[in-house]
Amino acid sequence: MRPRVVGILYFRFRFASGAMATSTRLRYLLTLGQWRRSLGVVLQARALAALVPGVSQVDNRSDFLGKRPHRRHPGILQLPRVRLPQALADAAQLLLLESSMPNVEKQVQVLTNYLWSRHLPVEPEELQRRAVALEKKFLENPDSSLSEEKLHGAVLRALRKTTYHWQELSYNEGLSLLYMAARLNGGFAAVSRAFHEIRSRSPEFQPQTLMDFGSGTGSVIWAAHNIWGQSLHEYMCVDSSAAMLDLAEKLLKGGSESGEPYVPGVFFRQFLPVQFDVVVSAFSLSELPSKADRTEVVQTLWRKTSRFLVLVENGTKAGHRILMDARDLILKEKEKSPLDSQPGFVFAPCPHERPCPQLTASKPLACSFSQAYHPIPFIWNKKPMEEKFSMVILARGSPEEANHWPRITQPVLRRPRHVHCHMCCPDGHMQHAVITARRHGRDLYRCARVSSWGDLLPVISPSDPSPSPAEDPLRADKI
Repeated sequence: MRPRVVGILYFRFRFASGAMATSTRLRYLLTLGQWRRSLGVVLQARALAALVPGVSQVDNRSDFLGKRPHRRHPGILQLPRVRLPQALADAAQLLLLESSMPNVEKQVQVLTNYLWSRHLPVEPEELQRRAVALEKKFLENPDSSLSEEKLHGAVLRALRKTTYHWQELSYNEGLSLLYMAARLNGGFAAVSRAFHEIRSRSPEFQPQTLMDFGSGTGSVIWAAHNIWGQSLHEYMCVDSSAAMLDLAEKLLKGGSESGEPYVPGVFFRQFLPVQFDVVVSAFSLSELPSKADRTEVVQTLWRKTSRFLVLVENGTKAGHRILMDARDLILKEKEKSPLDSQPGFVFAPCPHERPCPQLTASKPLACSFSQAYHPIPFIWNKKPMEEKFSMVILARGSPEEANHWPRITQPVLRRPRHVHCHMCCPDGHMQHAVITARRHGRDLYRCARVSSWGDLLPVISPSDPSPSPAEDPLRADKI
């Protein structure tokens, strides 16, 4: 950490079978072992399922399946492997070839690792607390007789060794191009998944305007055009880096400065304009130097949101925490304005508005999702890849619009005759559900078996108002 910054903050601051056994006995033992193992699996599944009373029946109050097969139940939100629009991939390849950048593969890997391992900057209050604790530790040492000046120097040196050195990235032309090579694919995949959820659950929503805060390479514009291109007529890209804005414009024009843009109605700004139907911030909040700055930006973005605010960050603990801070901030604003005709609510991924159970657990985990994609066929990344990301979609309107089915938060484990699902539930708790056809019903079992990480599982809990047996033909006790 730079001395000047530290100075300012401080002062404010293992059955083996016998060889003689006959073949008959051996076959008997093998058969017995298989039977015991099978019985063990069944007993384990039943025992675990008994621990999950909340997963009791399919939510069939609204005939959610209709004539669709289980593999297409409405909770399925995972996208197939996505691919960049060909025009965007061609433009990116052209720009990278023209740059003649040396050791691109190595530089891309370094930047990717850096962005993924990045921590949040230490807040001034925390830095001051650490400084006071270090000073007290030095003073308690009877063998140490330091002057005030030397004491301050020792504290600063200790702080530099123990404090994460967060640096703001300055995106010039070279770094912007490198960022494009490293993050264009993944960013497009993550945002496409977020937009897909909005379109799947709110098919009537046809936005006309969109703003992308911290637009970078413009991948949000391409993803939005791919989802709502028929209705969107104005896209606003806002980024503090003029080099990033120039790069995004070149990508829209096929890699040149004078061609016709592939997506019409795109404007570029270095400041925030008026209100928009969709406001997006993808991988940008983590670029801000403090929690106070993030708070101010989130509040501003929310004021400029008329329907959906989409926030996306890396699927790390730091990225998840940033998004939960933003989520809680908007929910607190709703508490302050109970008469607001357009209050904010959590549209996705949370099925509740309680504190995140992933953060309050004894060992906090990042709530993240995964989206498969085909990368730009550069020399170093020809194989299909996965983007791990965290997201929060906040919306204006009535919370009744939100779907309160539990969200699957980990890869689904499919085993013989049972399925393991880890879910975040509407009551604000995490559940590890072992779902079987015998206990929970054939329909729920089939729905769980075809669901994936990030999907919604169409179940209701005992706390939900349940339909009468005559209205609910899919109840587990009828199977």
